[in-house]
Amino acid sequence: MKKVLILGAYGKIARIVEKRLLDNPDYQLTLVLRHASRLDSLKNHNNVTVIEGDVSDKSLLTKVIAGQDIVYANLNGQMERWAQNIVFSMQQNSVAQLIWITGSGLYHEVPDPFGSWVENYVGHASKEDTRRAARIIESSQLSYTIIRAAYMTDDAEIDYELTKKGETFKGTMISRSSIADFVIKIINDPNKYQRESFGISKPGTDNMLHQIREMEHDV
Repeated sequence: MKKVLILGAYGKIARIVEKRLLDNPDYQLTLVLRHASRLDSLKNHNNVTVIEGDVSDKSLLTKVIAGQDIVYANLNGQMERWAQNIVFSMQQNSVAQLIWITGSGLYHEVPDPFGSWVENYVGHASKEDTRRAARIIESSQLSYTIIRAAYMTDDAEIDYELTKKGETFKGTMISRSSIADFVIKIINDPNKYQRESFGISKPGTDNMLHQIREMEHDV
């Protein structure tokens, strides 16, 4: 049985991952979120433990990370701080496998015009915070996999292509279902993807910035 800890377990991508792994005897899920009542419906599943908590709580992190096989972080907010806490707690517990989701543009790898939109839309301060978080992870001894996602949609389709660090980012959009699918592939075979940073997007979406702007306007 593979023990998987999901931090930020109420996130949209995390919930897709959880749904696909529920009641599968090959996995034991520990789900951490700020308001545990949001996942009350999962508490009766045999392979699920739901814990209320926050990644700012180092003592909680140390406790829940102990004995896990994989830590999957589905977080937003103070990313540098969260990365410091998670890396420290994992190293303290000799847990090596980390899956970390962030946005595209981490290495200025996204071509214009989408690249400029990513920089300006996300905001300089928050983007720099995510870059500092990534540097913490990449300079650690962990067997990490960083996923750099294009603009996320709630489409149910699973259709994606990957680019590695150092390669030009492709595409502009990606479904959360596709990201969840890749997360599960990493959980199943983490060694195949370890110490890598992958861009993820839907093929054929290189010139879709206008459509993204329209979707943002409609929100």
